[in-house]
Amino acid sequence: MTSTIFLHLIWHTLLGFIFYYPLFMSSLWIIGAIFFYFKNEKPYAKDIIPALRANESWNGVSILIPCYNEGQNAVETITYALNVKYPEFEVIAINDGSKDDTLEILVNLAKDNPKLKVVNLAENQGKALGLQAGALVAKYEYLVCIDGDALIDEYCVHWMVKHFIRYPEVAAVTGNPRIRNRTTLLGKIQVGEFSSIVGMIKRAQRSFGRIFTVSGVITGFRKAAVHEVGYWSPDALTEDIDITWKLQRNGWDVRFEPRALVWILMPETLSGLWKQRLRWAMGGVQVMFKNFKVLFLPKQTHLWGLMVELMLSTLWAYSMVLVFLVWFVSLFIPIPYVMPSHSPILPDQTSVILIGACLIQFAVSKWLDGHYDQGLGKNYFWMIWYPFAYWLLNLFTAVTALPKVLLSKKGRARWVSPDRGAHQKLKKD
Repeated sequence: MTSTIFLHLIWHTLLGFIFYYPLFMSSLWIIGAIFFYFKNEKPYAKDIIPALRANESWNGVSILIPCYNEGQNAVETITYALNVKYPEFEVIAINDGSKDDTLEILVNLAKDNPKLKVVNLAENQGKALGLQAGALVAKYEYLVCIDGDALIDEYCVHWMVKHFIRYPEVAAVTGNPRIRNRTTLLGKIQVGEFSSIVGMIKRAQRSFGRIFTVSGVITGFRKAAVHEVGYWSPDALTEDIDITWKLQRNGWDVRFEPRALVWILMPETLSGLWKQRLRWAMGGVQVMFKNFKVLFLPKQTHLWGLMVELMLSTLWAYSMVLVFLVWFVSLFIPIPYVMPSHSPILPDQTSVILIGACLIQFAVSKWLDGHYDQGLGKNYFWMIWYPFAYWLLNLFTAVTALPKVLLSKKGRARWVSPDRGAHQKLKKD
């Protein structure tokens, strides 16, 4: 009898955790993001570039672009980088042992563009070492790193550098990536996801103290800070998450700048999306194991909230799987405290509440990022599919990532050409 009561208590505790945890986090993200907007965005809503003070000047910037098999995207990406409005900059393209015509394209572009430098690594070394190679030859202190398929906004660099000039404790400024390919259902959903999940969470995390990760596709760095922490880790599956934690553990500040825009391509096939999200999840697990000890270090209290959130998110994923398995067994074997008619995956009152909270979150994020990305409203309809498609995807990648990281051998993380969906030209006003 006692064991039955105990199991009954555990079951309802799991159900409560599965329901209230995402509801609580969604509310927290919305509140934090709105606070961030009124404090850090609304006052500069009419500014094209940030205004400088009397004793300030625009210091030089090196734009680093690591490339691996970017023959299709190199010309467009480099052209956008060379056309930024910033007064003093250089562009450094790093060919990381590409097997296509990337090197040839970069060399030809450099012949006609004195601001473009090309670094060639004969063998594929991975993005981390590619960025390090670019940083070592960069002549400026501020580094703006973008991916080989990214189209940088012409005023992106101004908004990033502002933080470095005014705040010497700032080591990195992560930008605001926007989705270019929006023709398929997966593409349309990712437009909303990058606002409500990526953009909103970064706003909220910055409001509450620290950021979990910069965006690997667009981040500015202070070279001295990156050098201090030993540059990017070559064995990290997600070098962006790893460098973020290394910098913050060393006392540096990391910020989010929503006006630092870059336009990117994302996977539009299920297999490509699965590989990308699994790599992200595995990178998060790697960081969790690598930095778990911060919970026992009084001088690292500023990172406790991020670590607890990461652990709870992993626990939530496994709790969801456990509840589903127990419910599935109850269909064949009666379990006193489980009602087979109450499926954890079919809509009921609690799931409707969660979906409603999700749609409110999307609406708020649309309002926030709509200041920089026109046309978000027409993608709102498609976001009703997000809880069904992406929650399940993120759930299974989170569950899969933990054992894969535990069983994987340590080694250098090298490039794998990703699925980037349908290539589309960026339409500009």
